Amino acid sequence: MKNFILQNENAIYFECKFSCDNVIFLNLEKDKYFITDARYIIEAKEYAKNCEVIESSNLIETTKEILKKNKIKKIVFDPNDFTYATYINLTETLKTQFIAKPNFSKQKRAIKSDKEIILLRKAAIAGREGFKELAKFIRKNGFNQTEQFLYFKAFEKMSQIGKLDISFEPIVAINENAAKPHALPTNKKLKLNDLILVDAGIKYKRYCSDRTCTSAVDFEKFSFKREQKFKNEKHQKIYDIVLKAQLNAIEKAKVGMKASEIDKLTRDVIEKAGFGKYFVHSTGHGVGLDIHEFPFINSKSDVIIEENMVFTIEPGIYLPSEFGVRIEDTIVMQNGKAVIL
Repeated sequence: MKNFILQNENAIYFECKFSCDNVIFLNLEKDKYFITDARYIIEAKEYAKNCEVIESSNLIETTKEILKKNKIKKIVFDPNDFTYATYINLTETLKTQFIAKPNFSKQKRAIKSDKEIILLRKAAIAGREGFKELAKFIRKNGFNQTEQFLYFKAFEKMSQIGKLDISFEPIVAINENAAKPHALPTNKKLKLNDLILVDAGIKYKRYCSDRTCTSAVDFEKFSFKREQKFKNEKHQKIYDIVLKAQLNAIEKAKVGMKASEIDKLTRDVIEKAGFGKYFVHSTGHGVGLDIHEFPFINSKSDVIIEENMVFTIEPGIYLPSEFGVRIEDTIVMQNGKAVIL
Protein backbone atom coordinates (compact mmCIF):
# COMPACT_ATOMS: atom_id res chain seq x y z
CA MET A 1 0.00 0.00 0.00
CA LYS A 2 1.80 3.12 -1.26
CA ASN A 3 -0.44 5.94 -0.05
CA PHE A 4 -2.31 5.96 3.24
CA ILE A 5 -3.37 8.37 5.97
CA LEU A 6 -3.70 7.62 9.71
CA GLN A 7 -5.06 9.34 12.78
CA ASN A 8 -5.25 6.42 15.23
CA GLU A 9 -2.49 6.70 17.87
CA ASN A 10 -1.48 3.04 17.95
CA ALA A 11 -1.56 2.71 14.16
CA ILE A 12 0.78 5.72 13.92
CA TYR A 13 3.04 4.38 16.68
CA PHE A 14 3.38 1.13 14.69
CA GLU A 15 4.63 3.13 11.67
CA CYS A 16 7.12 5.46 13.37
CA LYS A 17 7.53 4.52 17.08
CA PHE A 18 5.89 7.70 18.38
CA SER A 19 2.38 9.08 18.61
CA CYS A 20 0.25 11.63 20.44
CA ASP A 21 -3.39 12.65 20.65
CA ASN A 22 -3.27 15.29 17.88
CA VAL A 23 -1.51 14.00 14.78
CA ILE A 24 -2.10 13.13 11.15
CA PHE A 25 0.35 10.67 9.60
CA LEU A 26 0.81 10.48 5.85
CA ASN A 27 2.57 7.69 4.00
CA LEU A 28 3.13 8.79 0.38
CA GLU A 29 5.18 6.20 -1.52
CA LYS A 30 8.69 6.81 -0.10
CA ASP A 31 7.85 9.92 1.94
CA LYS A 32 6.29 9.88 5.41
CA TYR A 33 4.96 12.91 7.29
CA PHE A 34 4.13 13.28 10.99
CA ILE A 35 1.98 16.43 11.29
CA THR A 36 1.32 17.70 14.82
CA ASP A 37 0.99 20.91 16.84
CA ALA A 38 3.48 22.87 18.96
CA ARG A 39 2.65 20.95 22.17
CA TYR A 40 4.19 17.73 20.84
CA ILE A 41 6.80 18.96 18.37
CA ILE A 42 9.90 18.56 20.58
CA GLU A 43 9.11 14.96 21.50
CA ALA A 44 7.98 14.13 17.95
CA LYS A 45 11.33 15.33 16.55
CA GLU A 46 13.16 13.28 19.18
CA TYR A 47 11.22 10.02 18.94
CA ALA A 48 9.41 9.72 15.58
CA LYS A 49 11.47 7.52 13.23
CA ASN A 50 11.81 7.58 9.43
CA CYS A 51 9.42 10.46 8.81
CA GLU A 52 9.43 14.21 8.39
CA VAL A 53 7.98 15.94 11.45
CA ILE A 54 5.91 19.03 10.60
CA GLU A 55 4.57 21.56 13.09
CA SER A 56 1.15 22.93 12.23
CA SER A 57 -1.60 24.94 13.90
CA ASN A 58 -4.09 23.46 11.40
CA LEU A 59 -3.37 19.79 10.75
CA ILE A 60 -6.08 19.37 8.12
CA GLU A 61 -4.96 22.34 6.00
CA THR A 62 -1.31 21.21 6.17
CA THR A 63 -2.34 17.68 5.14
CA LYS A 64 -4.28 19.04 2.16
CA GLU A 65 -1.31 21.17 1.08
CA ILE A 66 1.00 18.13 1.14
CA LEU A 67 -1.48 16.01 -0.84
CA LYS A 68 -1.89 18.80 -3.44
CA LYS A 69 1.85 19.43 -3.69
CA ASN A 70 2.55 15.71 -4.24
CA LYS A 71 -0.34 15.43 -6.73
CA ILE A 72 -1.75 12.39 -4.88
CA LYS A 73 -4.63 10.89 -6.88
CA LYS A 74 -5.68 8.17 -4.40
CA ILE A 75 -5.13 7.59 -0.69
CA VAL A 76 -6.33 4.80 1.62
CA PHE A 77 -7.95 5.66 4.96
CA ASP A 78 -9.67 3.72 7.75
CA PRO A 79 -13.23 5.07 8.19
CA ASN A 80 -13.09 3.95 11.86
CA ASP A 81 -10.18 6.38 12.33
CA PHE A 82 -11.73 9.70 11.34
CA THR A 83 -14.69 11.67 12.60
CA TYR A 84 -17.21 12.63 9.94
CA ALA A 85 -16.26 16.31 10.43
CA THR A 86 -12.55 15.58 9.85
CA TYR A 87 -13.35 13.52 6.76
CA ILE A 88 -15.53 16.29 5.27
CA ASN A 89 -12.89 18.96 6.00
CA LEU A 90 -10.15 16.83 4.46
CA THR A 91 -11.96 15.85 1.29
CA GLU A 92 -14.25 18.72 0.29
CA THR A 93 -11.77 20.83 -1.76
CA LEU A 94 -9.35 18.06 -2.74
CA LYS A 95 -9.14 16.16 -6.00
CA THR A 96 -7.51 13.24 -4.15
CA GLN A 97 -9.78 10.19 -3.98
CA PHE A 98 -10.11 8.78 -0.45
CA ILE A 99 -10.49 4.98 -0.52
CA ALA A 100 -12.08 3.45 2.59
CA LYS A 101 -10.36 0.32 3.87
CA PRO A 102 -11.62 -0.51 7.38
CA ASN A 103 -9.04 -1.79 9.88
CA PHE A 104 -6.17 -1.94 7.37
CA SER A 105 -3.64 -1.12 10.11
CA LYS A 106 -5.01 -3.80 12.45
CA GLN A 107 -4.84 -6.34 9.59
CA LYS A 108 -1.22 -5.35 9.00
CA ARG A 109 -0.49 -5.90 12.71
CA ALA A 110 -2.28 -9.27 13.11
CA ILE A 111 0.95 -11.26 12.73
CA LYS A 112 3.47 -10.07 15.28
CA SER A 113 7.21 -9.70 14.66
CA ASP A 114 9.64 -11.55 16.96
CA LYS A 115 10.47 -8.18 18.60
CA GLU A 116 6.79 -7.53 19.29
CA ILE A 117 6.40 -11.00 20.85
CA ILE A 118 9.31 -10.23 23.21
CA LEU A 119 7.53 -7.02 24.29
CA LEU A 120 4.19 -8.82 24.67
CA ARG A 121 5.86 -11.53 26.77
CA LYS A 122 7.43 -8.87 29.01
CA ALA A 123 4.01 -7.23 29.34
CA ALA A 124 2.46 -10.59 30.30
CA ILE A 125 5.17 -11.26 32.91
CA ALA A 126 4.76 -7.77 34.43
CA GLY A 127 0.97 -8.31 34.43
CA ARG A 128 1.37 -11.62 36.26
CA GLU A 129 3.53 -9.86 38.89
CA GLY A 130 0.73 -7.34 39.35
CA PHE A 131 -1.74 -10.17 40.00
CA LYS A 132 0.68 -11.66 42.59
CA GLU A 133 0.94 -8.30 44.39
CA LEU A 134 -2.84 -7.91 44.37
CA ALA A 135 -3.23 -11.45 45.78
CA LYS A 136 -0.76 -10.58 48.55
CA PHE A 137 -2.82 -7.49 49.43
CA ILE A 138 -6.06 -9.52 49.50
CA ARG A 139 -4.48 -12.14 51.79
CA LYS A 140 -3.35 -9.47 54.26
CA ASN A 141 -5.97 -6.73 53.99
CA GLY A 142 -8.74 -7.87 51.63
CA PHE A 143 -11.33 -8.96 54.16
CA ASN A 144 -14.38 -6.66 54.21
CA GLN A 145 -12.96 -4.37 51.49
CA THR A 146 -15.37 -3.16 48.80
CA GLU A 147 -15.09 -3.94 45.10
CA GLN A 148 -14.45 -0.21 44.58
CA PHE A 149 -11.47 -0.24 46.95
CA LEU A 150 -10.13 -3.50 45.48
CA TYR A 151 -10.51 -1.96 42.00
CA PHE A 152 -8.33 0.95 43.17
CA LYS A 153 -5.83 -1.57 44.58
CA ALA A 154 -5.84 -3.51 41.27
CA PHE A 155 -4.97 -0.22 39.53
CA GLU A 156 -2.15 0.40 42.01
CA LYS A 157 -0.68 -3.12 42.05
CA MET A 158 -0.95 -3.76 38.30
CA SER A 159 0.73 -0.45 37.44
CA GLN A 160 3.53 -1.07 39.99
CA ILE A 161 2.40 2.12 41.76
CA GLY A 162 2.34 4.13 38.55
CA LYS A 163 5.49 2.82 36.82
CA LEU A 164 3.42 1.16 34.06
CA ASP A 165 0.26 2.15 32.25
CA ILE A 166 -2.70 -0.19 32.56
CA SER A 167 -4.02 -1.62 29.28
CA PHE A 168 -7.68 -1.19 30.34
CA GLU A 169 -9.62 -0.41 33.50
CA PRO A 170 -9.56 -3.49 35.74
CA ILE A 171 -12.67 -5.55 36.44
CA VAL A 172 -13.09 -6.65 40.07
CA ALA A 173 -16.34 -8.53 40.70
CA ILE A 174 -17.58 -10.57 43.69
CA ASN A 175 -20.20 -13.37 43.51
CA GLU A 176 -23.33 -12.18 41.60
CA ASN A 177 -21.45 -9.20 40.13
CA ALA A 178 -19.07 -11.67 38.44
CA ALA A 179 -22.10 -12.78 36.37
CA LYS A 180 -21.73 -9.46 34.47
CA PRO A 181 -18.84 -9.97 32.01
CA HIS A 182 -17.81 -6.28 32.21
CA ALA A 183 -18.97 -5.56 35.76
CA LEU A 184 -18.54 -2.09 37.24
CA PRO A 185 -17.19 -2.01 40.82
CA THR A 186 -19.75 -1.53 43.59
CA ASN A 187 -19.66 -1.17 47.40
CA LYS A 188 -20.15 -4.96 47.79
CA LYS A 189 -17.66 -6.25 50.39
CA LEU A 190 -15.33 -9.27 50.15
CA LYS A 191 -16.08 -12.10 52.58
CA LEU A 192 -14.60 -15.52 53.34
CA ASN A 193 -15.58 -18.22 50.77
CA ASP A 194 -16.75 -15.63 48.22
CA LEU A 195 -15.88 -15.97 44.54
CA ILE A 196 -13.91 -13.06 43.05
CA LEU A 197 -13.21 -12.40 39.36
CA VAL A 198 -10.38 -10.05 38.37
CA ASP A 199 -9.63 -9.07 34.75
CA ALA A 200 -6.62 -6.75 34.39
CA GLY A 201 -3.60 -5.90 32.29
CA ILE A 202 -0.70 -3.49 31.85
CA LYS A 203 1.27 -1.95 28.99
CA TYR A 204 4.99 -2.54 28.51
CA LYS A 205 6.42 -0.13 25.92
CA ARG A 206 2.83 0.33 24.70
CA TYR A 207 2.21 -3.44 24.22
CA CYS A 208 -0.69 -4.83 26.26
CA SER A 209 -1.20 -7.72 28.63
CA ASP A 210 -4.62 -9.24 29.36
CA ARG A 211 -5.49 -11.90 31.92
CA THR A 212 -8.56 -12.95 33.92
CA CYS A 213 -8.52 -15.02 37.10
CA THR A 214 -11.45 -16.31 39.12
CA SER A 215 -10.57 -17.30 42.68
CA ALA A 216 -11.98 -18.73 45.90
CA VAL A 217 -11.63 -16.31 48.81
CA ASP A 218 -9.53 -17.90 51.53
CA PHE A 219 -7.55 -15.25 53.37
CA GLU A 220 -4.72 -17.63 54.33
CA LYS A 221 -3.98 -19.25 50.96
CA PHE A 222 -5.63 -16.81 48.54
CA SER A 223 -3.99 -16.76 45.10
CA PHE A 224 -4.80 -16.19 41.43
CA LYS A 225 -3.35 -19.59 40.45
CA ARG A 226 -5.36 -21.85 38.16
CA GLU A 227 -5.81 -24.54 40.84
CA GLN A 228 -8.70 -23.28 42.95
CA LYS A 229 -10.58 -25.00 45.77
CA PHE A 230 -14.04 -23.54 46.37
CA LYS A 231 -16.09 -24.36 49.47
CA ASN A 232 -19.24 -23.81 47.37
CA GLU A 233 -19.83 -26.94 45.23
CA LYS A 234 -21.53 -25.06 42.40
CA HIS A 235 -18.64 -22.56 42.22
CA GLN A 236 -16.25 -25.52 41.92
CA LYS A 237 -18.33 -27.29 39.29
CA ILE A 238 -18.57 -24.22 37.02
CA TYR A 239 -14.92 -23.31 37.58
CA ASP A 240 -13.79 -26.81 36.56
CA ILE A 241 -15.92 -26.71 33.39
CA VAL A 242 -14.50 -23.31 32.32
CA LEU A 243 -10.91 -24.39 33.05
CA LYS A 244 -11.43 -27.60 31.07
CA ALA A 245 -12.82 -25.55 28.14
CA GLN A 246 -9.88 -23.15 28.25
CA LEU A 247 -7.23 -25.88 28.44
CA ASN A 248 -8.95 -27.80 25.63
CA ALA A 249 -8.52 -24.80 23.31
CA ILE A 250 -4.94 -24.04 24.42
CA GLU A 251 -3.87 -27.67 23.95
CA LYS A 252 -5.62 -28.22 20.60
CA ALA A 253 -5.26 -24.82 18.86
CA LYS A 254 -3.05 -25.20 15.78
CA VAL A 255 -1.74 -22.95 13.02
CA GLY A 256 -3.92 -23.46 9.94
CA MET A 257 -7.17 -23.73 11.89
CA LYS A 258 -9.96 -21.19 11.41
CA ALA A 259 -10.58 -18.84 14.34
CA SER A 260 -14.11 -20.31 14.52
CA GLU A 261 -12.62 -23.79 15.13
CA ILE A 262 -10.72 -22.49 18.17
CA ASP A 263 -13.92 -20.86 19.42
CA LYS A 264 -15.62 -24.27 19.01
CA LEU A 265 -12.95 -25.94 21.18
CA THR A 266 -14.10 -23.91 24.21
CA ARG A 267 -17.79 -23.73 23.32
CA ASP A 268 -18.21 -27.50 22.80
CA VAL A 269 -16.96 -28.29 26.34
CA ILE A 270 -19.31 -25.72 27.90
CA GLU A 271 -22.29 -26.77 25.74
CA LYS A 272 -21.71 -30.47 26.51
CA ALA A 273 -21.81 -29.61 30.23
CA GLY A 274 -25.21 -27.94 29.67
CA PHE A 275 -24.17 -24.30 30.12
CA GLY A 276 -23.87 -23.16 26.48
CA LYS A 277 -26.41 -20.36 26.78
CA TYR A 278 -24.43 -18.87 29.68
CA PHE A 279 -21.25 -18.45 27.58
CA VAL A 280 -22.28 -15.07 26.17
CA HIS A 281 -19.17 -13.76 24.40
CA SER A 282 -16.51 -14.91 21.95
CA THR A 283 -13.54 -17.07 22.98
CA GLY A 284 -10.94 -14.37 22.47
CA HIS A 285 -9.38 -11.43 20.66
CA GLY A 286 -6.00 -10.37 19.36
CA VAL A 287 -3.72 -8.40 21.68
CA GLY A 288 -0.94 -5.99 20.71
CA LEU A 289 -0.71 -2.20 20.74
CA ASP A 290 -4.50 -2.27 21.14
CA ILE A 291 -6.11 -4.38 23.86
CA HIS A 292 -8.59 -5.66 21.24
CA GLU A 293 -7.16 -6.28 17.79
CA PHE A 294 -7.08 -8.96 15.11
CA PRO A 295 -7.68 -11.88 15.02
CA PHE A 296 -11.08 -12.17 16.75
CA ILE A 297 -11.70 -15.72 17.97
CA ASN A 298 -15.44 -16.16 17.49
CA SER A 299 -17.93 -18.60 15.96
CA LYS A 300 -18.28 -16.61 12.71
CA SER A 301 -14.62 -15.93 11.90
CA ASP A 302 -13.06 -17.69 8.89
CA VAL A 303 -9.66 -16.10 9.59
CA ILE A 304 -6.90 -18.71 9.29
CA ILE A 305 -4.69 -18.80 12.38
CA GLU A 306 -1.05 -18.15 11.49
CA GLU A 307 2.34 -18.38 13.18
CA ASN A 308 3.11 -15.39 15.47
CA MET A 309 -0.53 -14.41 15.96
CA VAL A 310 -1.22 -13.36 19.57
CA PHE A 311 -4.69 -13.64 21.10
CA THR A 312 -6.60 -14.43 24.27
CA ILE A 313 -8.44 -17.63 25.12
CA GLU A 314 -11.08 -16.65 27.68
CA PRO A 315 -14.18 -18.82 27.98
CA GLY A 316 -16.72 -17.95 30.66
CA ILE A 317 -19.99 -19.06 32.23
CA TYR A 318 -22.24 -16.36 33.71
CA LEU A 319 -25.23 -17.37 35.85
CA PRO A 320 -27.37 -14.22 36.34
CA SER A 321 -27.89 -13.16 39.99
CA GLU A 322 -25.59 -16.02 41.15
CA PHE A 323 -21.97 -15.75 39.96
CA GLY A 324 -19.73 -15.94 36.91
CA VAL A 325 -16.41 -17.57 36.04
CA ARG A 326 -13.98 -16.44 33.34
CA ILE A 327 -10.45 -17.78 32.86
CA GLU A 328 -8.21 -15.94 30.40
CA ASP A 329 -4.64 -16.21 29.19
CA THR A 330 -2.94 -14.49 26.27
CA ILE A 331 -1.24 -16.97 23.94
CA VAL A 332 1.14 -16.77 20.97
CA MET A 333 1.12 -19.25 18.09
CA GLN A 334 4.67 -20.61 17.90
CA ASN A 335 5.92 -23.74 16.15
CA GLY A 336 2.36 -24.41 15.05
CA LYS A 337 0.75 -24.43 18.50
CA ALA A 338 -0.47 -22.17 21.30
CA VAL A 339 2.03 -21.08 23.95
CA ILE A 340 0.88 -19.06 27.00
CA LEU A 341 2.82 -15.80 27.08
